[in-house]
Amino acid sequence: MERSLRDRVTSHFTIGQLFAFVERHGYALLFLWVLAEQSAVPLPSVPLLLAAGALIRAGKLHALPAIACCVVAALIADTIWFELGRRRGRGVLKLLCRVSLEPDSCVRQTENAFLKYGMSSLLVSKFVPGLNAVAAPLAGNSKAPFGRFLLYDAAGATLWSGVYLLLGALFSTQLEVILGYAATMGSSLLLLVIALFGLWIASKYLQRRMFLRKLQGDRITPEELRERLDAGEDLVIVDLRGPLSESANVIPGAIRLSPEELTSRDRELPRDRDVILFCS
Repeated sequence: MERSLRDRVTSHFTIGQLFAFVERHGYALLFLWVLAEQSAVPLPSVPLLLAAGALIRAGKLHALPAIACCVVAALIADTIWFELGRRRGRGVLKLLCRVSLEPDSCVRQTENAFLKYGMSSLLVSKFVPGLNAVAAPLAGNSKAPFGRFLLYDAAGATLWSGVYLLLGALFSTQLEVILGYAATMGSSLLLLVIALFGLWIASKYLQRRMFLRKLQGDRITPEELRERLDAGEDLVIVDLRGPLSESANVIPGAIRLSPEELTSRDRELPRDRDVILFCS
């Protein structure tokens, strides 16, 4: 019993040290953490923003400097990704989507959102994990003016950080209760969080592998397609590349469709010939 009490006191002391550290280095911590997350490092900023919001309500931090740190950090990282997207194109998008373990749908979904809402999508992109990862390089790939990108991105970063800081301030009492329970659990909570995160990563990886395995037998290389076309085979080629694709190679006779239209317009495809789906 004495050991249990000592462990509980130690846990509370550790939580207290943690809050003291956040209070003492709050602005620098916000800047570096947001910079890392927006640079594609898997470090979610929302818990830190909520904690900072609670400290703002307690008078330990100030709202405007906290928001400024988040906005400046986001703009630095997003500007780099914007320039990489402009110079390297879809290769950067594929790299980011591969890191997210959803490379087959990530580019298409974010490209559709960007085409539908334009630069306005940057206002909400940081609230959407998949869109947040590729919005900046996608804007660069679309050859959008840098000044316009900077304006929308700054507004989106301000909205994103302000909302979570406000939520942290409004629910600071509830956060204290949650942290109190977390302190009583000690290292068990940390192990639980690590285990759940590991299970999530494993499930995404397995979904990705199963999807690739399903497609493995149905793939055809560009060289094989060229050989079949040169041999005179009557093939139907469906070009699934989005309008923002930088590829200048137009496939003669190909039908341009989006993946979403495959279901609604499938009757337009002939049933008596092989259908080749082309995407990048």
